[in-house]
Amino acid sequence: MGGADPRPLVPVIVGATGVGKTAVAAALAARLPITVISADARQVYRGLDIGTAKPDPALRARVPHLGLDLVEPGERYSAGRFARDAAGWIGDAFAAGRQPVVVGGTGFYVRAVADGLFREPPLDARARSRVAAWADAIDPAELARWAGRLDRAFSGGGRQRAARAVEVALLTGRPLSWWQQEARATGVMRPWYIHLTLPRDELLRRIADRTRAMLARGLVAEVRALRARGTADDAPGLDGVGYRETVAMLAGALPEAELEAAIVRATRRYAKRQETWFRHQLRRETGSESRETMVWSLNATGSPEAVATEIHERWARVSAPVSTSSRGR
Repeated sequence: MGGADPRPLVPVIVGATGVGKTAVAAALAARLPITVISADARQVYRGLDIGTAKPDPALRARVPHLGLDLVEPGERYSAGRFARDAAGWIGDAFAAGRQPVVVGGTGFYVRAVADGLFREPPLDARARSRVAAWADAIDPAELARWAGRLDRAFSGGGRQRAARAVEVALLTGRPLSWWQQEARATGVMRPWYIHLTLPRDELLRRIADRTRAMLARGLVAEVRALRARGTADDAPGLDGVGYRETVAMLAGALPEAELEAAIVRATRRYAKRQETWFRHQLRRETGSESRETMVWSLNATGSPEAVATEIHERWARVSAPVSTSSRGR
């Protein structure tokens, strides 16, 4: 009989943009001493605050948040780098007597830290440079088409992710999705997934409300300041939803009167891709004693406090030790 898995069980709160993950985590912090590990590929960028719905300073002062403001816009930050960083953050949280909780909507980041990194084959540095130069020179939509041709599992996500898919496929002869599936190492934790969901009409309403609020808070001014500092319009960070449309407006390619509607449309499409990813990519196991991977879909229509109470109560049951006498013979 194999021994018990020594990896710690860690809650992972996921869901589409606008579903309320940050608010639920904040409410959970009132019930449990937690450290939030942000799994959001855009919140890693300094200065991208409004358009990424980054937790505000008051919340961050009350609840430790890690994974925010790590690099400047334009610098690349990969899922692999996130997984390595997050492993340290998780260990530090436990050492401080706090419960780490991974929170985010970037599926590749979540999977990298929860399920483990794949063992990447060595790639020739000069060949990588040539591929990178080619990828930087073509239109993002064309780059995404190439990524889809080379890796049928490619699901989008911006220039950086498309370039990575192309690079791995061309230089190894196998698509990135193959490496992620076949050459995966063991993750640093056992994930307990809490998949927050909303009825479609409610999610669309929240997306529209949040977009309007972001514009009112100064999203356009935030992007204008980044461009004034010399950040390229297609730099990693500015190629995300909300920023991409704002850049187009500031560059004269989109009428200002159409900006809000354009962001709402793009955010809806992004939320749909996220939901598809979470439905199909989170591994599901059944059985009362299955703790390797568990997925709990939770309707987040109620208040953040009510949703956090449900999570806290269920966490007490999920994380309770299983006595040998309660196991089936």
